[in-house]
Amino acid sequence: MNELNPQQQLAVAHVEGPLLVLAGAGSGKTRVVTQRIAHLIDLGILPSDILAVTFTNKAAEEMRARIRSVKNVQVLTCTFHSLGARILRESIQSLGYQPNFAIYDEEDSEKLLKSCLDELQLSSQKGLLKEVRSAISTAKNNLQDPQSLAEKLIREAFSLYQGKLKEYNAVDFDDLLYLPVKLLQNNESVKELYQNRWLFLLIDEYQDTNLAQYTLAKILADKHHNLFAVGDPDQSIYSWRGARYQNILNFERDFPGAKVITLEQNYRSTNHILHAANALIEHNPNRYKKNLWSSLGDGDKIGLFIAQSERHEAEFVSQKILQHVAEQKFPYDQIAIFYRTNAQSRPFEDALLARKIPYIMIGGQSFYARREIKDLLAYLRLLVSSSDVIAFLRTINLPKRGLGPATLDKLIESAAQQNTPILTYCENPDVQLSTRQQQGLREYVQLIRHLRTRISTLKLHELLAELITGSHYIDFLKEDPETFQDRKENIDELIGKAAEWEEDHENPTLQAFLEELSLRTSTDAKANIPSVKLMTLHNSKGLEFPLVFLVGLEEDLLPHINAKDSEEKIEEERRLCYVGMTRARKILYLTLAMHRFIWGISRSMTRSRFIKELPSQHLLSLTQRPHNVQPSQHTQFTENATTAPLSAGTQVLHQQFGSGTILRCFESSFGLAYEVRFPDSETTRTLVAKFAKLRPIS
Repeated sequence: MNELNPQQQLAVAHVEGPLLVLAGAGSGKTRVVTQRIAHLIDLGILPSDILAVTFTNKAAEEMRARIRSVKNVQVLTCTFHSLGARILRESIQSLGYQPNFAIYDEEDSEKLLKSCLDELQLSSQKGLLKEVRSAISTAKNNLQDPQSLAEKLIREAFSLYQGKLKEYNAVDFDDLLYLPVKLLQNNESVKELYQNRWLFLLIDEYQDTNLAQYTLAKILADKHHNLFAVGDPDQSIYSWRGARYQNILNFERDFPGAKVITLEQNYRSTNHILHAANALIEHNPNRYKKNLWSSLGDGDKIGLFIAQSERHEAEFVSQKILQHVAEQKFPYDQIAIFYRTNAQSRPFEDALLARKIPYIMIGGQSFYARREIKDLLAYLRLLVSSSDVIAFLRTINLPKRGLGPATLDKLIESAAQQNTPILTYCENPDVQLSTRQQQGLREYVQLIRHLRTRISTLKLHELLAELITGSHYIDFLKEDPETFQDRKENIDELIGKAAEWEEDHENPTLQAFLEELSLRTSTDAKANIPSVKLMTLHNSKGLEFPLVFLVGLEEDLLPHINAKDSEEKIEEERRLCYVGMTRARKILYLTLAMHRFIWGISRSMTRSRFIKELPSQHLLSLTQRPHNVQPSQHTQFTENATTAPLSAGTQVLHQQFGSGTILRCFESSFGLAYEVRFPDSETTRTLVAKFAKLRPIS
């Protein structure tokens, strides 16, 4: 007890009745939980009367290890899903199952659901399997029975699927929450059995409970009311997977007479970081008020850097990393870069690779190893070489063209026997094909041939955009709605990379672009190599680092564009920013870019509203350009360019297309635009004034 602060001592000493511990970031939550269990055991309470539930196997194992180290006893410490499995193994007979039921993984569940859609004659609809699977999962986590659903298709599929699970004596992962709640709600004797088994219930990360988890906990605690809930509504960032932060805000309503203890002393961060984070999160109205503070001193102010572009932003971050490693001797593994979406990792990977700074991705793949990036680069490789069999195999069924493995083997074997490049052979194959296969192969070859004719007339990023359109690749990605948004953002980023790369090279060619990207290999570090950590803000929760870079603080990135239609979603985006800030122990940088390439066009960005919500006394503006970032020829050129309106008949100079004459001026969706005739290339182009940076020729 002497090692705990006064608020921690109050929480540990609490025995009977409901208690909510509002554990701020870095406030010693795990120590409080462990010591509270030890205190119960010291009072003579049997370890078997105590149940501790958390969200991840890692957290459960850590808690078990700490309890063993303090008291050398076994206390049931598990995840919600493993608790549900335990209850079902003992009592599932009451629901008409056998206790030796199988637990289906995601692949098993999808196979069963597909058979159900086949039976309902619905399996031919693209993307329907994923959509129905997600709807059933959401329904189970919201404790909805099939008959309660409004949509007939989902209702019928759910009912058939659940019936087959029972017929096969199997449950899926969501059933490990859904069925125990149904069991306890509908069987009084079973409910009393478990209410009497665990007299003291502890729930960690209570703000992350969904409806099924919350209901399970509430039923188990309803008899003795000894619920010890620990959490922080300011760190509730998982609504997209069903978490309901309202559960923790309603604790006192749900459990009359409950006590609330707030842990505000932070043992992780310095006060400039904490006070800025406090000020940010105060803009959320739906919360328990608390103010984190630290005895570690004020520390450094938060560095704020406004970059010209995403590349400039990445250059600044990589330069600062090298500076802190050299001056403060920070090991690379004590440094992290946080961003809102995985697509934002690309410029930082490029900058770190260029400086030979080791890095690893946490919870995601390296940008150039992502499926959609490799798919599109494989398509581009075929524009260069008709003999690239690996690229052919990767792209021929994107989207599906009915060419199975056996048919593809025959095509490749025949092409090899005739010593003919695979793409050339596919123009006139002598392998027997069905009508659908012939049509699919013909469309594929025509697409590649057409794009080859465009290489000399299109810029690289325009060629890539035409490839995406012509191949219907976006439609292919839509078949998996769960991953579509992330993959679409990655494609946007690849187009931006192509446009950026063209600006940096005097004679940009497709071949050179592909050669450079082939060298962008994954830098997944070995365990013994300290490496900078790159991750999304969602993956940062529960971690801490001495040096943190929180990047991309712009409207439509953080807060994300998908949150703009809802104040509740904006509040969660603010909590996400708060979580990122409070991961930093000593040094925190916030960065943003004034311009970003989006689908190959440089667009102006607006700084995030969250920056405006941070008190200036905690910020230090950093305006210097990293010393090793040189202005490109493009930058030097645009100093003499103009964005002022020009009139028809004006002769102008464009960096890429040369000299030309404005034929007409008009308003486009991007603002003022020009139709310009370039006699050297005998082309007429439509250019957006604010992007084209035309220079009048006097």
